[in-house]
Amino acid sequence: MTVISIVIPVYNEEACLKELFTRLLNLQRPDGDKFEYIFVDDGSSDRSLQIIKELESERAEIRHISLSRNFGHETAITAGLDYACGDAVVIIDADLQDPPEVITELIRQWRQGNHIVYAQRTHRKGESLTKKIMSWLFYRFIRALSDVEIPVDTGDFRLIDRRVVEQFRRCREQNRFVRGIIAWTGFRQIAVPYERDERYAGSTKYGFTKLMRLALDAITGFSTFPLRIGLAMGMGVCLCSIIIVAIIIVQKLLLEIPIPGYAMIASGIFFLGGVQLLVLGLIGTYVGRLFRQCQNRPLYIVAEKSGSLPSFDKDNYNQTAPAAKHGATTE
Repeated sequence: MTVISIVIPVYNEEACLKELFTRLLNLQRPDGDKFEYIFVDDGSSDRSLQIIKELESERAEIRHISLSRNFGHETAITAGLDYACGDAVVIIDADLQDPPEVITELIRQWRQGNHIVYAQRTHRKGESLTKKIMSWLFYRFIRALSDVEIPVDTGDFRLIDRRVVEQFRRCREQNRFVRGIIAWTGFRQIAVPYERDERYAGSTKYGFTKLMRLALDAITGFSTFPLRIGLAMGMGVCLCSIIIVAIIIVQKLLLEIPIPGYAMIASGIFFLGGVQLLVLGLIGTYVGRLFRQCQNRPLYIVAEKSGSLPSFDKDNYNQTAPAAKHGATTE
């Protein structure tokens, strides 16, 4: 029997969880697939974890992982993938903007031999024009700068084969961009178009600041293009300086034109200072990533988890038998 793991990162989604699980239970299973549902509570401050436990007490196929604090959406997804045991794994958010009914088509495309089946948005309901424009620019900007072919208009809602999961689990960088890492594995992939719904309840957890941080992680994690921009700007400034010096020499010595230099000097200083600060900032971003990676801290800390979940060996990147005692563990 084929087992499909459904990983659901949760952060303060108490109003959505019961409706989400009801719709997940109603999914068609033409091939008799067995589903397991792994809810990853990412340090929620509302009743999300309590509701998950109530659902778990009623259904044997539900399991939960509770992180010790809010580690972020990308890390919560990673935790779910670390513990998922299915032949294929579906990632879906808990806010019901991504319709669970699309999962049936994701599975169908997977059975046709595709290792990565990503859901691609054709329309985004309930979002402002500004948010739509920012999202459109976000995906195309990252795709243009990245060394990896990252699909546009595609979030984390997708199905990935077991082989992809195993390779994904080997990637333990601290600043994570999950959809980029999955694309980096290079397996056969295909898109499933769908219309994204309005949020069922609550408000989005991805504000402008988080989106910018995610974009920075995506760009610096999959491209050295920003550093090359700094090099190009430095060469451009040097070239401009040489041209200006040549013009001044010609005007001063050959044409005998008096040149007041205060404005030009001041402008040059400010321009050169801005370029230097920009390049230093780019270098600092990459150095900061190296610093966090060298600290070798665990990606997340599990405060508690379902006893039926296997323990995860972060050093060997594989799963072992369920531990005899289930206390607080670090992964």
